[in-house]
This record gives sequence, structure tokens and C-alpha cells, in this order.
Amino acid sequence: MDLPIRFGAIRGLLKELEVSARDDRPLAVGGARELAAVLRRDLGRGARVGAIRGDDSPEGAALYLYVLGHDPDEADQAALKRARRARVPIVAIAAGPVSDDVTLPFVLATDVVRTGAGEGFPLEEIAARIAAKLGENAAPLAARIPLLRDAVCAELISSASRRNGITAAAVFLPGADLPLLTLNQLRLVLRIAQAYGEDVGKERLPELAASVGAGIGLRALARELLDLVPVAGWAVKGAVAYAGTRALGEAAVRRFSATV
Repeated sequence: MDLPIRFGAIRGLLKELEVSARDDRPLAVGGARELAAVLRRDLGRGARVGAIRGDDSPEGAALYLYVLGHDPDEADQAALKRARRARVPIVAIAAGPVSDDVTLPFVLATDVVRTGAGEGFPLEEIAARIAAKLGENAAPLAARIPLLRDAVCAELISSASRRNGITAAAVFLPGADLPLLTLNQLRLVLRIAQAYGEDVGKERLPELAASVGAGIGLRALARELLDLVPVAGWAVKGAVAYAGTRALGEAAVRRFSATV
């Protein structure tokens, strides 16, 4: 059986991710001084030195976490505008007496995490917002900030599974979707490895070979199911691709988490 993906595509993917692994931009935390200091401390548990910036400057950061302890004033607006001008993604944390209907300049409503006074920071929710905001680009940051790792891997798996499910359902020519599905799965495995601080060079070939094998197995399973449910073939293909990609991602998480 021919391989579902050319070696040149794999080589290109490895090169792309090796370059992205050198992204050492930190996470910047700004806003209310005392609250920002607490958040830096909480997020920095087990983090590498320099992964979380010690000051509140957004320039050159991977993402700007901005903590509000009250309704935004001119200083807050200026800080958020500064991050916007620097083209740094923003996630805001509204802690304490911040009005529910307040609108933050330069921040989407979906990028705001709310928490009551004295409740502590919802670190899992904050990590999930960071992962959703950065997408694949969150993997190098997760390698240096372990607290982000679970959320980043969950986002990677969900995104790749949805993408493959839609691709498999939308492509009607038999076998035409397999190279793209396989490439997405390889990218998923490598990004998860990257989030765990693993190198993404030639030493990842065993995982890549397993991913290619999984793609071939999913193709065979889909063919068997299409014989049983020929009318709704698009739905069967989409479901198999989605479930198979999710299972592959979850297996990769178990594999790499065991080495940490």
C-alpha cells in the first residue's frame, strides 16, 4: 500500500515546527499591580525562567494577560491600546468589582475571564482562554509554562478533530482526503510533543510512523462502514475521522505526559 502522504510533506512539517520551537516570547501579565503579581506567581509554578515576564510591558510577548480590579479607567485603556498597537493577543481577567456589562477596549467579550473578589484566579479557565486565543502557537509557551499544558493539548485535540471531521465529510472523491487528514494528525502529534517540551525533529519518527499507520487504519474502517451505511457516507467518514483524530491526540498526551 502506498503511503498516504509524501515524505517531502513530512520533512516540511518537521522544519516548520522546529522553527516554531525557537519561539521564546514570554507571557506578559499587566494591570492591577498586586493582582498581577499574584497571577504571575500562580502561573509561574514550575515554569522556566523568563517564560513569564517580570514587568507588565506587552511588547514582544506571546500574549498579554491584563488584570482589572475595577472598571477600566484611562490607564487601563492606554495599556490595552499599547498591546493592540504591538499586535499582541490579549486576554483580560476581571477580578473583583468590575461591572458585568462593562466593555473593554481592544478585548473581545469571549477573551474576558471573570472572577469574584477573594475567590482566587480560575487558573484552568485562564489557561483555556490562552489556548483558544493562541491556537497552535500556544504549544511553545506551554512547553515553558506547565500550568498551560493540559488546556493547550485539549485545544489542539479539539481543533484537529473538528478539522479532520469536516474535511472527511466534505471530500467525496474516495481517498482524496487521506493526505490532508494524515498531515493534520501528524501536526497534532508534533504539537503535543512540543507542548511537553520534546524535540520535534527526526527523533519523532516513531510517533509519526504510528500516526501514518493510524490514518491507514481509519481509512480501512471507514470503507467497511460505508458498505454498511452507503447513504450517509459523508457522516460516517466525518465521524470516523473526528473520533480517530481525537483518540490519536489523547494517546499522544498519555505518551508524552509519562515522560515528564
